[in-house]
Amino acid sequence: MSTAAEVAADVDLSGRRAIVTGGASGIGVETARAFASRGAQVTLAVRDIHAGERVAAEIGGSTRVAGLDLSSPESVASFVAGWDGPLDILVNNAGVMGVQNLERTSDGWEIQFATNHLGHFALATGLHRALKASGAARVVAVSSTGHFRSPVVFDDLFYDFRAYDPMGAYGQSKTANVLFAVGAAGRWAADGISVNAVMPGGIETALQRHMPPDYMQQARVRYGDGVLKSVEQGAATSVLCAISPLVEGVSGRYFEDCREALVVGSAAESDGLHGVAPYALDTDNADRLWDVSERLLAHR
Repeated sequence: MSTAAEVAADVDLSGRRAIVTGGASGIGVETARAFASRGAQVTLAVRDIHAGERVAAEIGGSTRVAGLDLSSPESVASFVAGWDGPLDILVNNAGVMGVQNLERTSDGWEIQFATNHLGHFALATGLHRALKASGAARVVAVSSTGHFRSPVVFDDLFYDFRAYDPMGAYGQSKTANVLFAVGAAGRWAADGISVNAVMPGGIETALQRHMPPDYMQQARVRYGDGVLKSVEQGAATSVLCAISPLVEGVSGRYFEDCREALVVGSAAESDGLHGVAPYALDTDNADRLWDVSERLLAHR
């Protein structure tokens, strides 16, 4: 139940530079606020520039705003091209959840996988040189226990053959977020870059905008109000993995509640808010996803 501010307390980020995708709403705001409060120069990478500017003004400090549409490879490439100098912290926080009808990008990619995984993959790999220049950069991939809903189905990533399932698609993209952390950890260790995935917890934010109106009320009935988190608490695990000395040198892991999650043998062994599936940490899956992602982005 720690808050982002509590986790960030006593950490000096003066002179350090951070990017938070989706930094104009939800836990992205509190993640950015925690960094800025400790002296970091923070860039909010957002689709809605006006919303980002309002948040940046409210946070204060050296908080900046830049446009980024993760569903558009062109937008990601433009953002990367506009970045200059080292990057110390990248939090891949933005996301879309439970889009009820199958939506595709102009490349024919299912929108949740395209936004949550491929966009962030292109962003992180595009910024690799900047992260390497830091010498001790950290990348955080915001995932979810929604990954229990589906492994990455390599033979049908975009629902060309399967019946579309909104939460299955979300789950596949969240599994991909964890696999990205596993794959990047091995590839980038020699560059001084640590990469971890996190589960923020059960939090009511704009992420649920595509879900039924009573979605969060049902969650409160199922889990109890004492288990669900505030937005400030939801940002804590991202902040821990991004800046805390407690996890220095730790990479390729999945965290929840400010600690590493336990691997579970089945979804039935989890209460729905805790644990990580073995397939999400599998290095063979991570390598396969990395290759597929590079190929999709190169041949679009």
